[in-house]
This record gives sequence, C-alpha cells and structure tokens, in this order.
Amino acid sequence: GAQRIFSGISVFSLLAIPFFILAGNIMNRGGIAIRLINLAKLVTGRIPGALAHTNAVANMLFGAISGSGTAAASAMGSIIGPIEAEEGYDAEFSAAANIATAPTGLLIPPSNVMITFSLVSGGTSVAALFMAGYIPGILWGLACMIVIYIFAMKKGYKSTSSFKGKEKLMVIWQALPSLLMIVIVIGGIIGGIFTATYALLVGIFFYKTIKFKDLPEIFLASAEMTGIIVFLIGVSSIMSWVMAFTDIPTLVSNALLGISNNKYVIFFIINIILLIVGTFMDMTPATLIFTPIFLPICQQLGMNVIHFGIMMIFNLCIGTITPPVGTTLFVGVKVGGTTIEKVIKPLLWYFAAIFAVLMLVTYVPQISLWLPGVMGYVK
Repeated sequence: GAQRIFSGISVFSLLAIPFFILAGNIMNRGGIAIRLINLAKLVTGRIPGALAHTNAVANMLFGAISGSGTAAASAMGSIIGPIEAEEGYDAEFSAAANIATAPTGLLIPPSNVMITFSLVSGGTSVAALFMAGYIPGILWGLACMIVIYIFAMKKGYKSTSSFKGKEKLMVIWQALPSLLMIVIVIGGIIGGIFTATYALLVGIFFYKTIKFKDLPEIFLASAEMTGIIVFLIGVSSIMSWVMAFTDIPTLVSNALLGISNNKYVIFFIINIILLIVGTFMDMTPATLIFTPIFLPICQQLGMNVIHFGIMMIFNLCIGTITPPVGTTLFVGVKVGGTTIEKVIKPLLWYFAAIFAVLMLVTYVPQISLWLPGVMGYVK
C-alpha cells in the first residue's frame, strides 16, 4: 500500500501544485484582487448590473492567476459584496453572481485539477490541457453574464460609477503587474516555479500589501492544502490499482454500451453521472477515480483525451457550486452574508446557462481543441 502511495505521488509535474496553491494564497493577501476588480469595472462599464458583471470578469481574471474557485469566490465576494450592497443590490443576487462565476478559474489555466488529470490520464500534455480550458472557461463566464444582465434589467440595477480618463490609465497601470502575472504563469507553466515567486515579489515590493511577518502563515496554509491534495492523489493510486485489478472499468463500459451504442447518448449519460458525482465528491478524488473508468469508453467512441479532460473538469466544476458539498458555494454564501436557501433560487438560472455551455463543450470538440490545435499540441 505505502509503495503504491509513493509511486503515485513521485511525479515531477506534481511539484507545480504546491506552487500554484502558494501563489493563490499570496494573491489573496497581496492586494492583487482589488486591482483586478478595478480593471474589470473598467471593462464592464455602465451596463445594467455592472458591479455583478465586474464580479464575473474579475473572477475570470483572478481564476486565471490563482486557479482556485474558492479563492476567487472569497477574494472577490468580500471586496465587491459591500460595494454592491452600497449600490442597493440585494445580497442573494450578488452572492449568486459571485458563486456562479467563481469556478471559471478552474477551467481558465492554471488549474491544479488539470495537472491531476494529466497524471491519471497517462501523461496528457499539461500545456495542451491549459490551452484547451480557455474557451470553455470564458464561455461559462459569458453565459453567466447573460443571466446577470437579465436579472439586473428586471431588478432595475443601473450603474452609477464610472472612471474618468486619468483614472482609467491609473487603473490599468495598477493592474499591469497582476495581468503580467497571467502571461508569466502561462509562459512559465512548464516550470511552475516562478508563479509563486513572482506573486510574492509583486505583493511585497509593488503593492506593499504583504509584510515579511505574514510569510510563515501564508506558507503554512499552502503546505496544509498541498498535503491534502498530494495525499489524496497518493491514496487514489491504490484505488486505481484496485480498479484495474477488479476490472471495474470494463464492467461500467459494458453496462453503458449495453444501454446504447450511440455515442451522443453515451456522452450525455456520462455527463449526468459526473454531475451527480460532483455534487458529493471533491474534484481531485473524483478526477482520480472516474478518469480511468470513463476515459477508455470515450476514446473508444472517438473522443480526444484533451476534449474528455475538459468535459470532465467542466462537470466537476459545477459540483463545486451545488449542495450538499459545494465548497465554493459555501464560501460564496458566507462571504455574501446570505444563506444557501436564499441563493439556490437565483442560482438555478445560472445552472441552466452553465449546463447549456456544458452541452456545447461536450458536442462541439472544437471549443476545447481549437486553441491547443493552433498552438500545435493537437494534431
């Protein structure tokens, strides 16, 4: 057993995970969130419900740096929430918009789950997966913004604040180091080393929001999270060995192919199963357990491994914002000062929009494969 755990975690690409987690924690503390919010405000301008749109865009930007839905929901919600309350937005509207758009960060790279998937799927290129996540992640965000727009029109939320010419330049200048970070993160993805270092330098020297005495606490929090993830990966390698040994994947695939031999029907069933799994299981263990079961079936039906990875991660991302175990949902509700019962009703509309995007991602492979193809990762 111990030997399986060790062989499961002695993989070089796993080194990137603690650095991404550390980078995310540093960014929460490093005042990077507020700079991104101001930039997003500039982008969304004066459309109805502008602050909620700002939240959506900021979640996408922040996710593109921290790779964590929970970090995005807590950082953005705690900063934008109070501003929205001042402008008369009701709490559940604000919280729902924040919660629904927070998981975009798990699709828009960098993303720990993608690194995990790359391992379980037998070494799929991490860079290719990262590229594949952009368009689905952005579509998720845009679909939510349509819902925000409809709600805001109905409730009559108008935007009052806007930036003057000089302020605009200032906002862009302030956000530049954070945006550069996105470029650097993706550029340095293969190394995974400079993300955290860069975040730390920006926090300490440029924004001056991190003090040296905060460092031990930040490092400790990051170490705890890393420990949990790496332990899960280690333990699950025992599980996948047991699965291979007992031939569960073959049983499942025979059962599925017994229902229908139409690949569209089977993709749909797999989506539904993953959606259900996502509601009560965390993303990392779910990826580790279900990839070896469903990947062979989908490949047999001609689905590219990268396309499958994005479809699977998309499904599990939805699980982070559904009860009973949605971590991002809990954080978003807590930060938004409301309750799950109140937020669920507006969230249903977002779920419908996100599900529509999921169907597009499932049945239009180009959405995931076009960008990696352009970059030369997919033949």
